[in-house]
Amino acid sequence: MCAMSENDAAAPGADRELIELLHRRFDRIEGLLDPGFESADERPAWRRPTDGEERWAVTLAILTAVALQLVLPDRLTIEPHWLLPGLEIALLLALAAIHPHRRLNRSSYALRGLGLSLVAAISLANGWSAVKLVRELLHGTGPSGALALLGTAGAVWVTNVIAFALWYWEWDRGGPAARAEGTKDYPDFLFPQMQQQGIAAPDWQPYFGDYLYVAFTNATAFSPTDTMPLNLWVKLLMMTQAAVSMIIVLLVVARAVGILQ
Repeated sequence: MCAMSENDAAAPGADRELIELLHRRFDRIEGLLDPGFESADERPAWRRPTDGEERWAVTLAILTAVALQLVLPDRLTIEPHWLLPGLEIALLLALAAIHPHRRLNRSSYALRGLGLSLVAAISLANGWSAVKLVRELLHGTGPSGALALLGTAGAVWVTNVIAFALWYWEWDRGGPAARAEGTKDYPDFLFPQMQQQGIAAPDWQPYFGDYLYVAFTNATAFSPTDTMPLNLWVKLLMMTQAAVSMIIVLLVVARAVGILQ
């Protein structure tokens, strides 16, 4: 009885190995018949389908951006103060209603449009705040205290990082759902895991945290670090983000030195 139990337990594993072996042989046969055929093992990382990304990380980032916009002074926001944050929450709820599944693995024009509209609203709100803040700093009418200055500028800077991370996440290879399908021939960002085999799983795909890291390092180093932009639009986005971050940091430092003196 014990031997039979062990055989029964090992059977599912043996079946899986047999199925994988058959798939590899079929791929090999199809490759011989069609020279242009590309087996699953030969596809680059960005061409391999995955299960899709869970939505909790990007939802948390969006809620953080909304909270930072709400704590900004009224003079730095579009009136009424609650308008754009309320619109962002409404768009987020609409996305959850249209796609209630935990993983982002289904693409549609409605989801794509709502997602891009949400990122545009966050960018518009933060862009307005950044312009108003820079104007105040140039005219010397910004926050009079060092803590108030750092708090206000820090909220704008962090929201800027989140906004550009969302742009990178939404546009790279058509967005999260399209990346899960693995249909794009070429990537827009070249991550280290895509360049060398053996340092990540064969079906590795970047998630929102990876794009947030890219946005953060670009905002602090003012240049790409370990992830390279490949397309012109990516380079323009990264250049814009670095310029905005540099202006905010330089003006805040200058203003802080004036306050401390």
